[in-house]
Amino acid sequence: MSLSPFFHASLPPSLSLPLSPSTCLSLPLPEHVSLSPFLHVSLSLPLPPRVSLSPPSSTCLSLLGVSLSQTVEHGFPHQPSALGYSPSLQLLAIGTRSGAIKLYGAPGVEFMGLHDENAVVTRVHFLPFQLELVTLLDDNSLHMWTLRAHKGVSELLEIGRFTLTGPPGAPPSVTRVTSVLAHSSGELLLLGTEGGHVFVVEVPGFRELEERNISLDQVANSVPEDYIGRRNLEHVETLQENPVDPNQVVIGYGRGLMVVWDLEKHQAVQHIPATQQLESTWWTEDGGHILSSHSDGSYCRWTVGGQSSKDEEEKSDIPYGHFPCKAISKIVQLPTEEGPPFLLFSGGMPRASYGDRHCISVIHGKTHVALDFTSRIIDYFVIRDGPLHTGDPGALVVLVEEELVVIDLQTEGWPVIQTPYLVPLHSSAITCSHHVSAIPLKLWERLLAAGQLQITHYSPKPWPITGGQNLGQDPPQRDLLLTGHEDGTVRFWDASGVCLYPMYKLSTAGVFHTDADPNDNMNQCSEGEWPPFRKVGCFDPYSDDPRLGVQKIHLCKYSGYLTVAGTAGQILVLELNDEAAEQTVEAKIVDLLQGQEGFRWKGHTRLDVREEPVLFPPGFQPFALVQCQPPAVVTALTLHSEWKMVAFGTSHGFGLYDYQQKNSVLVKCTLNPSDQLAMEGPLSRVKSIKKSLRQSFRRIRRSRVSANTKHSSNAELAEMELAPVQRKIEARSSEDSFTGLVRTLYFADTFLSDSSHNSASLWAGTNGGSVFAYMIRMPSVEHRADEPITAHPAKEIQLMHRAPVVAIVVLDGHGSPLPEPLEVAHDLARSPDMQASHQLLVVSEEQFKIFTLPKVSAKMKLKLTALDGSRVRRVGVAWFGSSRTADAGESGLVVLTNQGDLNVVSLPSVKMQVQHPCIRREDVSGIASCVFTKHGQGFYLISPSEFERFSLSARNVVEPRSLVEVPANATAASKRRAAPDGASADNGYTLRLSVMEHALLNDEREYRTVRRNVLDDVDEPPHSVMSCPHPAAVCDTTALSYAPIFMCS
Repeated sequence: MSLSPFFHASLPPSLSLPLSPSTCLSLPLPEHVSLSPFLHVSLSLPLPPRVSLSPPSSTCLSLLGVSLSQTVEHGFPHQPSALGYSPSLQLLAIGTRSGAIKLYGAPGVEFMGLHDENAVVTRVHFLPFQLELVTLLDDNSLHMWTLRAHKGVSELLEIGRFTLTGPPGAPPSVTRVTSVLAHSSGELLLLGTEGGHVFVVEVPGFRELEERNISLDQVANSVPEDYIGRRNLEHVETLQENPVDPNQVVIGYGRGLMVVWDLEKHQAVQHIPATQQLESTWWTEDGGHILSSHSDGSYCRWTVGGQSSKDEEEKSDIPYGHFPCKAISKIVQLPTEEGPPFLLFSGGMPRASYGDRHCISVIHGKTHVALDFTSRIIDYFVIRDGPLHTGDPGALVVLVEEELVVIDLQTEGWPVIQTPYLVPLHSSAITCSHHVSAIPLKLWERLLAAGQLQITHYSPKPWPITGGQNLGQDPPQRDLLLTGHEDGTVRFWDASGVCLYPMYKLSTAGVFHTDADPNDNMNQCSEGEWPPFRKVGCFDPYSDDPRLGVQKIHLCKYSGYLTVAGTAGQILVLELNDEAAEQTVEAKIVDLLQGQEGFRWKGHTRLDVREEPVLFPPGFQPFALVQCQPPAVVTALTLHSEWKMVAFGTSHGFGLYDYQQKNSVLVKCTLNPSDQLAMEGPLSRVKSIKKSLRQSFRRIRRSRVSANTKHSSNAELAEMELAPVQRKIEARSSEDSFTGLVRTLYFADTFLSDSSHNSASLWAGTNGGSVFAYMIRMPSVEHRADEPITAHPAKEIQLMHRAPVVAIVVLDGHGSPLPEPLEVAHDLARSPDMQASHQLLVVSEEQFKIFTLPKVSAKMKLKLTALDGSRVRRVGVAWFGSSRTADAGESGLVVLTNQGDLNVVSLPSVKMQVQHPCIRREDVSGIASCVFTKHGQGFYLISPSEFERFSLSARNVVEPRSLVEVPANATAASKRRAAPDGASADNGYTLRLSVMEHALLNDEREYRTVRRNVLDDVDEPPHSVMSCPHPAAVCDTTALSYAPIFMCS
């Protein structure tokens, strides 16, 4: 017996799984069972007690590494809440409100971690010159993360957690952390709290150094009485280290007082008695001055050195006038080798006039610009030149709520640097998506050339964040992901690798009259305007007209034809042109109601087409436009570039359009006369509540009737009718709403009239379980431009249970899906078998059914195997290539259900092979947004701004593989901590001793557990034990299980 590539079985004499060069697992396996390499396989296997496996960074469900894997997240993190940067590693870190932590370096270098706690990440700090970083959550817990090398690839691991504990009976504010300073030594964390105390913690072990803590009483006793008598110090707002003397830090309190504290002498050396509410501080690079920013929109410069500064006059500067201003939340000053320093601060805008603006002001000499961002500013930092990152400021990196913006500070005009990742996919809301695999080089280069003309306003400077090494192999092929947006744009993304890189943007709004001003330039500001605003960022969620929204996209990669359909029934056919062209686009009106009386469209009106010629830039240019009447949302779309035809469908019917002759070939109305909801449109506020209630009561009544019938019937007969693993399909009423809505359209060259003559055909499936087949009569090639194409009804199928038809596929004589148009002509697919009979596969929400052609008689079917109400939501045909043999593989159906489960169905036998949970069933928008690729991968939206990428294929997996090494100027201790797993024979033993030592200090029970494990392992060969996680993990022993793998020989 040989199992199919798609199998789901428990295999109960031996399957060997190599775990390392010296170890393996041997598992029982029948002699007559062989495994196919085409698909990911899921095995549930009991492991010996001495073997433990760590949770991987991706959602791998299989011990073999051949199962569903969610490989990488594309786009911008949803709801970012914290920003960190390591100049030595050149890595950027972003924390989110959902507890995720994401690291980015050079393009392709990405890491992701997730806190166990569902809490907001409020602070992210890298330890200087080390591979560790610390996160602070809003539940007041601190977490230590490290980049540990394992098998030549770095992994982001959480290695410890820590929460400050105050004295018994102390209020929570005593230990509520409000400020964090990672000391330049890399060995200390200073934690300022809401109670005004500063705790000193040793890292990476998270050991509190009580003798070095700075209590509020110590500070208060050193402050002059006239100040302390007037004001309470409040919480610690900011902590800053002296760049010249690491033993000195400035402690800034909420009320305004700043204290320069000597860590070695453990005493205050200077007091700076500011009177305004303190927001932030900055210590200048020469150590001579401290800048403080305040809640009234002012900032002050204070001299450091000498005796107490209580007599120093407070000189504040309010950059934007004497009217009430918003707080300056952060201030930075950086010197330049030649010329004045850069001064940067966020906020400070006049409250009444510009209080709603999100600005960072940059002042350099006489140049003053207020960068106006598209959403709330989270944080920012400046990247500096030079090997030690102490040179001139090079780039300003700003994290706002909806995007990451990088400003080139060395090019005149301070232009924006285009981001290779973290691009805001949702700059206008995503309404649909379409994936195209294996793009020909010529089309790829033409798209790149058209896209380059759109980014001339960006800086020519390369991306400044370059940390880590991308070890991933070059993509085997060029893949495109197209996203349609609410503002009528279609964006083309390079989806070949880890980074989703923007290539080209197409706008369809120019064809129609809209309220948008085409001459509007966001970056322009009027001469003499104050503050000197300049808009930056591309996030613009507001659409001028919701009717422009793109609903369906279809691209032919061989011919360069693209069709785009929208919310108001508009279908554009476009062609790729390397030159700009001025042309008029005429609309062809198609009446899908075919003159039926008694219907009144209550929805939106159609878009007005421009009558005058429009200048279209190089790229995709429209040359044909079909306008459906009524102007309802286009629900189905397909393109056949070899026949030069487009088929489209709405909730009222479907049509066929010849875009070479610009003629309508076919119109078919599918509207149910009793369906009034289909006449209201998606933008209508009127909903038939009575009809909805009536339908609900009907379903309840039917279910009760069927239940009574079942109980009264013979039990044996009931067992015959309903398989124990299958759910009985409930018949739907023909009066349900939107039964005429067209769900799928499909072109096929197959046998419709008889088994000896094949012809072009169009197939349409509706929401009411109807399938319509039309035979298309094509003229000869020489008369193609003159003679009209005709279409005649050939077949009609009505599914018994009226379940919506989700997909239609025709299988050739070999049982393989028919190739795409022009695919055979380009020698990229074998010719379909036209000798044996073809088969028709109709996929409804309830079942998969095979019909023979041309007789259209039912051959076999597969009901959706579920007991919890599963319905098919998305279907794709995928090729699963072997991971061992380049040319071997099989085609299969990839199916996503409303429960979020991914199923693989074999072809042509329609047998369920593999099932994996993928998306949460509650995530309706994620399920609706899913799109499959031709090679067993897929994308779905996990948030409005992020795509999750997954793979079911053993061969086609796109995931980040990166290595981050310890900086050259790191301390010996940090290099020793960053040694890769298994780097030395006794490394694991040494680390475990440190774990044991710290456990002894904290909990005797944990000490006994760790000691027992260590003593049990001492007699093992060194190579059989991988290194335990960082010794810092001892502050929470659950972190011990986070080591990559512990193995036995």
